[in-house]
Amino acid sequence: SAARRPPGSSLFLRRLSLTHRLNCLIMSAVGSVQSFGRKKTAVAVAYCKAGRGLIKINGCPIELVEPEILRYKVYEPILLLGRQRFAGVDMRVRVKGGGHVSQIYAIRQAIAKSLVAYYQKYVDEQTKKEIKDILLTYDRTLLVADPRRCEPKKFGGRGARARYQKSYR
Repeated sequence: SAARRPPGSSLFLRRLSLTHRLNCLIMSAVGSVQSFGRKKTAVAVAYCKAGRGLIKINGCPIELVEPEILRYKVYEPILLLGRQRFAGVDMRVRVKGGGHVSQIYAIRQAIAKSLVAYYQKYVDEQTKKEIKDILLTYDRTLLVADPRRCEPKKFGGRGARARYQKSYR
């Protein structure tokens, strides 16, 4: 009977897709949004839902973000908009790829974008516009990703543009 079934239609895959659909329904019932932040090769995904003001990054509270010097960079959206705007939402951020600094910038972008998306979807357009304007006047990279990427190395040199030294004798 297994030979008659088309490939990929196993019971496991059907259950998996059913579980996925149930998770999507639950997330929409709770009222959550998912948005991402990027910097170089670091990608941070933020899940924002109604809650009581918790912000966690890879399972740890935002107060314990490393490196300590860049902690205020992650706080920027919260300091700009005020704690009261974050009081009604919980955020869980997962970040991977890139280096320490890139991850910090990806996290702050994900936090800012997810709050804007949450306010647009579940609160009201006027408040969302105010939040967006505050963030954009302070720093555009809080909402818009930086498109610069590392240029690949080419032959005939030690980097993307640098060439090996040339001598005539």
